[in-house]
Amino acid sequence: MINPAITVSTPGRICLFGEHQDYLGLPVIAAAISCRIQVAARPAAQPFIQLNLPDIDRQERFPLTTLPLTYQHDRDYFRSAINVLHRLGFQFSRGIDGEVSGSIPINAGTSSSSALLVSWLNVLSQLADNPQVLSARELAELAYAAEVLEFGEPGGMMDHYSTAVGGVIYLESTPAIRLETYRPRLGSFVLGNSRDPKDTIGILGRVKQGMLRIASQLTTLDPLFSLHTTSTLAVSTYKDFLSKDDYLLLKGTLANRDLLREALTLIQTGSKPGSPPPFDNTRFGQLLTEHHANLRDAQRISTPKIDRMLDAALAAGALGGKINGSGGGGCMFAYAPDTAEQVAEAIEREGGQAYIVTVDVGTTIRGQSSIMAAAVH
Repeated sequence: MINPAITVSTPGRICLFGEHQDYLGLPVIAAAISCRIQVAARPAAQPFIQLNLPDIDRQERFPLTTLPLTYQHDRDYFRSAINVLHRLGFQFSRGIDGEVSGSIPINAGTSSSSALLVSWLNVLSQLADNPQVLSARELAELAYAAEVLEFGEPGGMMDHYSTAVGGVIYLESTPAIRLETYRPRLGSFVLGNSRDPKDTIGILGRVKQGMLRIASQLTTLDPLFSLHTTSTLAVSTYKDFLSKDDYLLLKGTLANRDLLREALTLIQTGSKPGSPPPFDNTRFGQLLTEHHANLRDAQRISTPKIDRMLDAALAAGALGGKINGSGGGGCMFAYAPDTAEQVAEAIEREGGQAYIVTVDVGTTIRGQSSIMAAAVH
C-alpha cells in the first residue's frame, strides 16, 4: 500500500425510479449508496501511471510520454480519462502511483465503472502539472465523456451525476439537462447481488429499440402521441395497432413514468426544511414494488433468481424493492428502513450477496488538496 498524497472516494448508485426511461427523454430518480470506490494516489518521479487493483488482482502500468494515449482495449477508462482531460489543457509530465479498492459490486448494475472514473478524474485533476478544482457536475460530465462518448457506448448521465453529486437526484435530459438534489430521510436499503452476469447490450437492444420503434410508429399514426403527456388511460386507443408484446411494453413504460412522478412528490415533501410531514415509507416501498412488476412483466428485464430474492426480502419485512439497473442479472435492492438485517439474511438464503446501505454523499477528497471537498459539494 502506498503512502498517498490524496485519497478520493466515490459512491455507487441505485436507480430508484426510471430504468429504461432516460434514453426515451424521460426523467430518472437515483441515489448514491454507501458502497464506494477509493483511489489513493501520489505523484511519481517518472512519467508512468502505476496502479494496483487488488480487488481484481490486476495492475495498470503505462507511460505518459506521448499524449493522447492509444487505447489498448474497449473501456480503457484509465487512459480515456487522461485523454479527456488532456483535450481540456491538463498536462501530465509526472507520473502517478496509486491503488484502487472498493466495495461496489463490479459489473452488477451499481455504477462501479462510473464511480471509478469520477474518482480517477478527481485524482488526475489534482495531480496534474496544472491542477484545477472541478465541481461535482464537471466531474460527472467528464466521466460521461470518458466512459460513454469516448467508446461509443449506450447510456445516459444518471450514473455519473449520481456518483459525483451524491444524495438522491432527479435528472431530466430533455429538452436540456436539469438536475435536482434531495436529502430525504429514507433510512436503510439492502442491495442484493444475484451474482448472475448481466446482458446489458442485449437488453438495451431489445427494450430501447423496441420503445423507440413504438414511439415512432405511434407518432406517425397520431401526432398528438407523446411519451411525456399521453395518459396511461389513453393507451388502449392504440391497442389494435400494436402487437401484444409492444402494447405491454408501452403500458409498462407509461406506468413507470407515472410511478416516478408520484415518488418525486414524496421525496420533495420529505426533503423540505423545518418539520415536514413524516416521509411515507410504506407508499414509497409500494411504488418500488409496482415499478419492479412493470420491469418484470412489460420490459422483461428481471430474472427468476432476482424475483426470488425480492419475494424473500418482502417476506422478511422489506417495504418494497426492485431490480436495479438495466437488468438481465446483476443486483436488486429492497427498501428496509427498520428490518435491514433480517432482509439481508433472507436475500443471502436465496443465494444473493447482501449489502446494507444508506444514501451517501458524492465524491470526496482528502489529503494535500482537501480544500477541494467544499468546492466539490
